[in-house]
Amino acid sequence: MTPDLSSTPGLLFDLDGVVTPTAKVHMRAWSRLFNTFFLARGLPQDYTDDDYYEHVDGRPRFDGVRAVLASRGIDLPQGELADPPTAQTVMGLGNSKNEAFTAELVENGMEAYPGSVRFLDAAIAGGYRTALVSSSRNAAPVIHAAGVADRFEVVVDGIVAAAEGLPGKPAPDTFVYAARQLGLPIERCVVFEDATSGVEAGRAGGFGLVVGVNRGAGREALLERGADIVVDDLDELVAGLRPIIASRGGQ
Repeated sequence: MTPDLSSTPGLLFDLDGVVTPTAKVHMRAWSRLFNTFFLARGLPQDYTDDDYYEHVDGRPRFDGVRAVLASRGIDLPQGELADPPTAQTVMGLGNSKNEAFTAELVENGMEAYPGSVRFLDAAIAGGYRTALVSSSRNAAPVIHAAGVADRFEVVVDGIVAAAEGLPGKPAPDTFVYAARQLGLPIERCVVFEDATSGVEAGRAGGFGLVVGVNRGAGREALLERGADIVVDDLDELVAGLRPIIASRGGQ
């Protein structure tokens, strides 16, 4: 049964897996980074998606760099966090990831999930308030590349979180901050998340509704972590949108 969303006019969206398939760009960026590095050293450009899943996925950035290098028998000094992307260190190589990510966006673009765009457009037309909440520091260029930047009144990304001292998910602080920026109480906001940690953040924050978007985490896992409902695509919820009588300037 599709929930009636008219009592929750604040819609707080995670980025990757909810609005855009950003993980694909990250995978291409890692491939670009390592194969460029290997080429400069006269080594085979043989980094593949298998390397991503075995050595990079789910690990902190610099741990992933070390793991890939170790798989090729390459030993670089650790370096410092402030190392420039050109530094021949683990930190320097890891810091070049943003450059590779930006290059992938510029060259290959980004497309938002069509169902998410349909839902966003229907929600905005109905007077709902929208915010993007992402731990990524690349959220702004991603939504611009995907052509959906104008769908969000508020963007709370990794840059904002660092500036405001907000802990990341599964803590609810970034979602709470976004609700406050919209001028809405948390109980009148919906959290949309595809990750179990994000669902946990929505549940911990006491939001009016937590929607799990199943892009691979699994319906049962999302429900177990606190999702009220789980959908495979956001356009399944369009029928639950009811026009908000108050203006978008305040609820």
